[in-house]
Amino acid sequence: MTSTQSTQMKQKQDTFRGFPRDFIWGAASASYQTEGGAFEDGKGPSIWDVFSHEPGRIADGHTGDTACDGYHRFEEDLDLLQRLAIPNYRFSVSWPRVIPEGTGRVNEAGLAYYERLIDGCLARGITPWLTLYHWDLPQALQEKGGWLNRETASAFRAYTEVIVRRFQGKVRHFITINEPQIIVGLGHAAGLHAPGLCLTARETFTCWHHLLLAHGLAAETIRSICPEAQIGISSTGSVGYLQDHPEITPQALADFTFHTPMTESMDGSSAGPADNFWFNHQWFLDPVCRGAYPDDPVSPWSEPAKKISPADLAVICQPLDFIGLNVYNGTELDPGQDYRPAERYPGYPRTSLKWPVTPPVIYWACRLVHERYGLPVIVTENGQGCHDRIFRDGLVHDPDRIDFLTSYLEELALACRDGIPVKGYFHWSLTDNLEWHSGYDDRFGLIYIDYRNQQRIPKDSAFWYGDLIRRLTDSCTSR
Repeated sequence: MTSTQSTQMKQKQDTFRGFPRDFIWGAASASYQTEGGAFEDGKGPSIWDVFSHEPGRIADGHTGDTACDGYHRFEEDLDLLQRLAIPNYRFSVSWPRVIPEGTGRVNEAGLAYYERLIDGCLARGITPWLTLYHWDLPQALQEKGGWLNRETASAFRAYTEVIVRRFQGKVRHFITINEPQIIVGLGHAAGLHAPGLCLTARETFTCWHHLLLAHGLAAETIRSICPEAQIGISSTGSVGYLQDHPEITPQALADFTFHTPMTESMDGSSAGPADNFWFNHQWFLDPVCRGAYPDDPVSPWSEPAKKISPADLAVICQPLDFIGLNVYNGTELDPGQDYRPAERYPGYPRTSLKWPVTPPVIYWACRLVHERYGLPVIVTENGQGCHDRIFRDGLVHDPDRIDFLTSYLEELALACRDGIPVKGYFHWSLTDNLEWHSGYDDRFGLIYIDYRNQQRIPKDSAFWYGDLIRRLTDSCTSR
């Protein structure tokens, strides 16, 4: 190695200085977005199987019937994880693949698929992180009211027991619910996601509360069967950030961050203060971690929340080992204007989905959540959607994603140096996949999927990420 190369290597390591020796590096996926095999081997229909076949619901009429064909090709994906030296894999289980009607009969073929997936991880030295619910509710339960029906939470507990008992000793890391903000907000308020409902505020709060009950019942069940398990949830929401990192009291930080009015809707258009009130961390994490819904007079959920029984809140508030944060972007705040949202300048950086690129948000999200709830944090999703393509050389070059990751991980390293207990980072996503109602056009993966033939092509960012993990792991080992 030349002196110039040595200097460049040291500069790269210094950029990311702060990640601890035992930092968890991984990549993530979700069942409906990747598996395909939608109607094979006894799997029941999910709400997404039904929703995606309704005309006009998903861009270009796309469905998850085949997706990335992970149901048949998961070995290829695990081989790539191993090749890239990514040591942790977060995936979700499709509830209707395991229990086709949502309750009752267990589908052995579905369980066997996930056992092969988990065994494949372990054989390659990859730690499995299992998400119990990433949005694909059994259609049979939706026909009984779905998350409006309290019995769905009880059914989720029974489903959780099946999973944990089957994989006890093999899986020790569980995430119960992924992003209730999107489940309820886009699926039950805005109608953009399955099951495509536009309910009243009181009805959406009922769905929300039942989701939180499901989380609590699941966490209690996991702990009773597998006491050594690491249990968390994955939350997302509106986050305000500052460009620098001043000392701010925890309460002030929580106030200006959690109550920041959204300046943009989920689709990138302008939004008023009352829009997307559900896109909020406090309404999820306060009852989960503090045992009480937030005192939030702006929210239309405040009145029905006052009627919730202490017994329900006790079920919801189970001891957790970490809080998962899905962090993509946020709103810059102006400290000179009482922390009001700063106006975005013309031509500000955005992803293919028109999401703003705002690296400091990952620092602030981890900081504010830890300071408010006192738990370690794991970034369970972060990444950039791009319009990737195969270049003339047969490879996929994505320098914009590498730049995105560099900027965000620099901020995450700073959070670690500042003493915030950030325990891990999962890139979203391992492969390109069905980006829900946006279809297949926007690509988040480290691995390119050619949907014509299901060929897997690692992108430049995949090699960059794998190399970063190796370098940081080696540098920690040599200390």
